[in-house]
Amino acid sequence: MNLEERIHTFVQLGRFISGLSLENPTFMKDELGSLKGKIREAKVRNNWFTEDSIKNSLLALSEQLSAANFDAWLTPYNLSDLGEDKKVLLVMAGNIPLVGFHDFLSVIVSGNKAVVKLSSNDSVLLPYLWEILCKINPNFSDKLKYIQNLKERKFDAVIATGSDNSSKYFEYYFNNIRRIIRKNRRSIAVLNGKETQQELKRLAEDIFLYFGLGCRNVSKVFLPKGYNLDKLFEVFFPFQDIVNHKKYGNNYDYNKAIFLMGSHELIENGFVLLKEDSSLQSPVSMLFYEFYEDLEKVKDYINKNEDLLQCVVSKEDIVKKNTHFGETQKPQLWDYADNIDTIEFLTTL
Repeated sequence: MNLEERIHTFVQLGRFISGLSLENPTFMKDELGSLKGKIREAKVRNNWFTEDSIKNSLLALSEQLSAANFDAWLTPYNLSDLGEDKKVLLVMAGNIPLVGFHDFLSVIVSGNKAVVKLSSNDSVLLPYLWEILCKINPNFSDKLKYIQNLKERKFDAVIATGSDNSSKYFEYYFNNIRRIIRKNRRSIAVLNGKETQQELKRLAEDIFLYFGLGCRNVSKVFLPKGYNLDKLFEVFFPFQDIVNHKKYGNNYDYNKAIFLMGSHELIENGFVLLKEDSSLQSPVSMLFYEFYEDLEKVKDYINKNEDLLQCVVSKEDIVKKNTHFGETQKPQLWDYADNIDTIEFLTTL
């Protein structure tokens, strides 16, 4: 199976998923009912996964899986003559729907085989999409294997995603194997006060989508001194119903009580807590902010903490390697997690 065939299969998968947003889908229409059933099942298995968030993840994926995007992504690499395919263990996270799909895609499209340890929090969607891929192209059927534990070590490389604590375990356990080990990262936004209303609305998406559980969700904003926080509350308002989600609402009530008991100053509007704090990682339902007077110091902070940051949302004249407002959870195929080139890694096995 050559590269063109592998790419075409994933493009067809994207076409199938796009049927979720079409009134009259024409490609694999009969399977869409099954996909909708799997969406409901995934929601039952993990209460953080709402039907809207799962559909949002799937439709973002369908936009990625276009022939033009594959061409732009893979043209710089030589994937035609890699020789015998390798077995790559994927230890997946489950904080947001299909968060491990890009690693899976990278392994399969590069001609290798995936050995997948699914997260118990996200164990429904990927297996179903794999079934669809195999229906589109039966030649894919031997390219994936699932494992329940990590004792089986019959693989050539590892890509593992987890917390800072689990990453230490992964580094120790896989110390003799080629590996990519991902740790906790967070995303920030840097505002200069000149943002348009539309940009601020899109920033709200970067904050609230998936309840802020993704490493690409903005957990802290840097604001010019004197910035009126009401500008943020105004664009946050359309997300007010988020507090009606039981898990998010419980986090909101808990964090509000804890921080108030500690005599911390909080600003809140009934569904999100704002706290002035120098830390990067804010709890669920809370957004940290920090005022600055000198933008150059913020840039220095970003450079010094590069290994802790996934995305920096800003205007292009603030940070060169910026993420556009509203795009944190819509990465392109070439936007690698932790800035580690997965395809380059796979080509060197």
